[in-house]
Amino acid sequence: MIAYILSRLVYAAAVLLGVSVAVFLLVRLGGDPSALYLPPETSLEEIARFRTQMGFDRPLPVQYLEFLAKALQGDFGRSLRYDQPAMQLVLDRMPATLELSASALALSLLVSLPLAIAAAVYRGSLLDRVGLLVSLVGQSFPTFWLAIMLILIFSEHLQWLPPSGRDGWQNLVMPSIALAAYSTAIITRLLRSSMIEVLQSDYIRTARGKGVPENGVVFGHALRNAAIPTLTVIGLQVGALLGGAVITEEIFAYPGIGRLAIQAISNRDFTVVQAFVLLMASLIVSINLLVDATYGLLDPRLRKG
Repeated sequence: MIAYILSRLVYAAAVLLGVSVAVFLLVRLGGDPSALYLPPETSLEEIARFRTQMGFDRPLPVQYLEFLAKALQGDFGRSLRYDQPAMQLVLDRMPATLELSASALALSLLVSLPLAIAAAVYRGSLLDRVGLLVSLVGQSFPTFWLAIMLILIFSEHLQWLPPSGRDGWQNLVMPSIALAAYSTAIITRLLRSSMIEVLQSDYIRTARGKGVPENGVVFGHALRNAAIPTLTVIGLQVGALLGGAVITEEIFAYPGIGRLAIQAISNRDFTVVQAFVLLMASLIVSINLLVDATYGLLDPRLRKG
């Protein structure tokens, strides 16, 4: 178990290192990065002064090491648009994104888990057909299309919910539904398939033969084993929800880090983009590490290893 966790830590560190290299090269792929920061009419003297000030005249490996050292301290420089520390801007918007992602995850689990279990236990029933329909519909409609449809129906036509902003729980309803739809479909389909496979196994028949109550069979034996592969998918979906929040926030004008990142890209505010990418990568890698550790606790083969 310890060796497994250590291997995952090494892998996580390698991933973050790779992301840091990609983020560093982001503003340098087109040549002199000064052109991205300065207006076209800037004089050559001002460009040279700016390159020296930013360290762009130094060898690339030296620039990367300096960038990495500052990034480890949370220092990505100042936003060119807001004239504030880039990381602070991202952190100020982070609670809104976490709130949206957590709401979408909670909605996804509240729908998918009971629906998948019921669909597997009552295979071929109306509940099973509903579960299959949810899986099909949730995977068929893109998040941005679903978001637009929700705004048209519930905001423009029925006028039940606000189309944008973050003024109360009402502003979370439509973004959460749009963001949760795909994850709900994926989790429902996988857990249903895993439950059906486990319920047909020999040890389940043995448990039933020994007189174990059906609830004990379903929740004490079948769900426990079916949850292991499902847990990995849930962890991946958490990362997908964080990434999907970028488009969702822009459509609903929700003031999270996704909307900030899109605005930063449009304004060529690459210090903010770099802070956003590395922070998101760190969050997703940390979540995957937590999922891997939980997976190791649930799987006896990894515990013994």
